Amino acid sequence: MSLFTDPRWSEALGHLPDYLGNHVRVSVTALALGLAISLPLAIVARNRPVLRGALLGLASIVQTVPGLALLALFYPLLLALAALSLQWFGAGFSAFGFLPSVLALALYSMLPVLRNTITGLDGVDAALTEAAQGVGMTPQQSLFMVELPLALPVMMAGIRTSAVWVIGTATLSTPIGQTSLGNYIFAGLQTQNWVFVLFGCFAAALLALAVDQLLALIETGIRLRQRVRTAIGALGIAALVVATLVRSLSYSGLRVVVGAKTFSEQYVLAALMAQRLQAAGLPATTREGLGSNVIYDALGSGDIDVYVDYSGTLWANQFHHTDVKPREELLGILKDTLAKASITLFGELGFANAYALVMPRRKAEALGIKSIADLASHTSTMTMAADYEFFSRPEWAGLQKAYGIAFRAQRQMQPDFMYAAVASGEVDVIAGYTSDGLIAKYDLVVLDDPKYAIPPYDAIMLLAPKRGNDQALRAALQPLLGRIDIATMREANLRAAGNDATSSPDVVARWLWEKIGRK
Repeated sequence: MSLFTDPRWSEALGHLPDYLGNHVRVSVTALALGLAISLPLAIVARNRPVLRGALLGLASIVQTVPGLALLALFYPLLLALAALSLQWFGAGFSAFGFLPSVLALALYSMLPVLRNTITGLDGVDAALTEAAQGVGMTPQQSLFMVELPLALPVMMAGIRTSAVWVIGTATLSTPIGQTSLGNYIFAGLQTQNWVFVLFGCFAAALLALAVDQLLALIETGIRLRQRVRTAIGALGIAALVVATLVRSLSYSGLRVVVGAKTFSEQYVLAALMAQRLQAAGLPATTREGLGSNVIYDALGSGDIDVYVDYSGTLWANQFHHTDVKPREELLGILKDTLAKASITLFGELGFANAYALVMPRRKAEALGIKSIADLASHTSTMTMAADYEFFSRPEWAGLQKAYGIAFRAQRQMQPDFMYAAVASGEVDVIAGYTSDGLIAKYDLVVLDDPKYAIPPYDAIMLLAPKRGNDQALRAALQPLLGRIDIATMREANLRAAGNDATSSPDVVARWLWEKIGRK
């Protein structure tokens, strides 16, 4: 089977209305907000050198901030503001997804618009403005009837650049909960589904090119005073916006939103829950690629309805405990703690996915390493890799304190890439996941933790406050509880790492349901 006859292209196409519609919605809103801010500022600052320099300098600084970092920074800021708004005014707002994405992208859009508007107005021949004054025009009349029309072609060039930047950067909004064409890219990278990666890249590039060409028609029409070109460009953009927004809105509404974190197992479990909900007649959609803090906060605020988390992650990462509790005691404490936040611990899936230090079996046997305690004396000459958040988590601090480990170098990688890196010798040790089938695939070994520095990580299903008493949802998801053992989950994860038509999360989720449904 060739790449272009792969059935995953059809699967990717099925997600397009939802992803494209939401991508256009956030991009258009951000660009409109950026224009509404940038154009008046540019007009006010054009004859004020200090203000002009300050605005261009600030806009240039924004461009130096990586797009993903800028998007991520707005989430905790808005979360804090939402909490204050709820406390002071009795009404909050969602800090998840759309709003932080729009604000960050609007900032990204400002530099080319500011710069080109100022340049275009400065380029207007002074004799023309003097002539306008000579015929009795006020400064405002001169601005709107003479200067802005003459500067408009240069301004449109800036708007075109801004639109392309916004559309491209919008693909990075997936980790903070905004559905976009970036969903293809993030999901594809995490599950090694290169069809999704290519589809997402092509779709984003084609959208950017289409918008750029439509704006070019408007720019050319204005410059050559051809109203037909201008009208065609404007109608084309309006048609694109209306078509994608209408289609994306049909994907929203009363759907159950299933969340997922940033590794393959979560994509499979999210697909499994969505399939069970849809089989029970409950419309469902998924929001994948979310960080641990983002997804928990999104559940508490009702932006997602259900997701699978792990007891140790909640204990250490959300509730900031460093002590390790026995499994049953930990689950009991978590249930009570979550209930205080009106979050329902619905039940356990039946397996644990703990963090663990993992290394090649052959190397471990050669060095006589069976546990983290044995590893400690070798770490000064070794390199360790982990996912993006591990080294900032309490578990890592607990391991360092318990065993005194200090690696020569630490590297951050996407979870699925870590296993290939340690198997090839690019790194010596990784922070893997005990339920990952790649451990067996690459002949790796999980090191014992004799001091119990890492807490238990039972997979548990959590329901948002508004879904805690939803009997239809509970009935649809109840058959999953206690049915997935560690061996079954490892096999599912191994299938998801296959990089072929049978390895997509939807296909693996269907296989997983068939497997546990026979028990």
